[in-house]
Amino acid sequence: MAQISIQNLTFSYENNNKNIFENLNMSFDSDWKIGLIGRNGIGKTTFLNLLLKRFEFSGKILSSVAFDYFPYVVEDKNKLAIDLIDEIANETPYWEVLKKFKDLELEDECLYQVFGTLSNGEQTKLLLAILFAKENNFLLIDEPTNHLDVKSRECVKRFLSKQKGFIVVSHDRDFIDGTVDHIIAINKNDVEIQKGNFSSWWKNKQDKDNAEISQNQRLKKEITRLQESANQKRVWAERVESTKGTRNSGVKVDKGYVGHKAERMAKRGKVIEERTQKAIEEKKKLLKNIDKQDDLFLNENRVRQENILNIKDLSLSYVDKVIFKNLSFDVYGGEKVAIKGANGCGKSSLLKFICGENIAHAGEVYIKNKCKISYISQNYDWLGGKLIDYAKESKIDQTRFLTLLYKMGFNREQFDLDIKDFSAGQKKKVLIARSLCEECDLYVWDEPLNYIDVISRLQIEEMLKNSNITLLFVEHDVAFINNLADKIVEI
Repeated sequence: MAQISIQNLTFSYENNNKNIFENLNMSFDSDWKIGLIGRNGIGKTTFLNLLLKRFEFSGKILSSVAFDYFPYVVEDKNKLAIDLIDEIANETPYWEVLKKFKDLELEDECLYQVFGTLSNGEQTKLLLAILFAKENNFLLIDEPTNHLDVKSRECVKRFLSKQKGFIVVSHDRDFIDGTVDHIIAINKNDVEIQKGNFSSWWKNKQDKDNAEISQNQRLKKEITRLQESANQKRVWAERVESTKGTRNSGVKVDKGYVGHKAERMAKRGKVIEERTQKAIEEKKKLLKNIDKQDDLFLNENRVRQENILNIKDLSLSYVDKVIFKNLSFDVYGGEKVAIKGANGCGKSSLLKFICGENIAHAGEVYIKNKCKISYISQNYDWLGGKLIDYAKESKIDQTRFLTLLYKMGFNREQFDLDIKDFSAGQKKKVLIARSLCEECDLYVWDEPLNYIDVISRLQIEEMLKNSNITLLFVEHDVAFINNLADKIVEI
């Protein structure tokens, strides 16, 4: 076991006036299993790149172990998987990698397959097996669960729970809870490290935030009371001071009593002002890391408890290949229905078919007459331009659209940027905000939470739970499905 130390780390991107990190100091052990969490765009991937020393920075990063990064970029996807062992870990015996294969439920035959022919799940598992088989390395794992189905996520989660020495970025609460023993949280104004998993960190954060909110309210009242008292003392002192030179009881001129009284009043006022300033300084220290989880809002579904969608014995196929067959389910107004299944089973094809794409099919399909559908696809590569222009093109309320994004962690400066320069998670938020601004009878969302930070996931989940919209969705976040779905359809 070794220690990794970060000393006075400061970094900002060119043409950015604000530092991403400023005088950051922390240390952690090389056998810790760390979850790295924070809002989209706050600097998680930047933090990993700084550990890899891919950027110029001031300060020091001291470590006796080597850092490796996942996802490893395979330049030649026509290589056999076994050749990647020599490329990535040339001093590692094959049998060490095969031991990891067993934990990841990979067949040994995968070694002799072309990398590009492996599924997304198999590619992820293969690269993790090779990287973890290396000696004296500390692995930086950036969002390993994207596009993995529920079964593959569970497998990777079990595997990581048995490993040591890594930082993992993931927005899946269940995945983080099952794999880490420490949390590094990149907050709005600092970075903290804490023992435990996401759930314990989240509870501690909520307790701390609530305590700070209560203290802030108390100090606000205290400051108001002190300011009123100070003003009153000041007025009294000025009135007394103005009586200097008058006669006591109308007999003789005051010889100091009035001046002494005015001085005492002024001193009391000064003491109160000092107490006020102290309370103001104390108040300034509060609320700096509170993520405002304002309630999201949406146009409520007009449909109540009526049949929106009815599918009976549906089969879909491309050319001569049957994707799935004999699928039956209903969707009623106000229901949230999750579609589950392994990668490649046809979940996305089903959603596209419901939205009107021409796919060869058999079976009975009923969609409510004049049903308006709001669709979110997995793909966001086409997004570009200013947010306000995107809102105009989408024919949605611009103010409401920007307000939703603000509540999901966007700052006002981002409203003037080109969407193509946003992070992947921010682009997905743009799609969700647009969809929530559309008046429709049925929301159809295909893996909407990919890349979206966990705090925003909690906001979206809470909003949907408390609404009566009708939602048909594909998602691999187990906690999201379990907390939200009224019904689960398995393909």
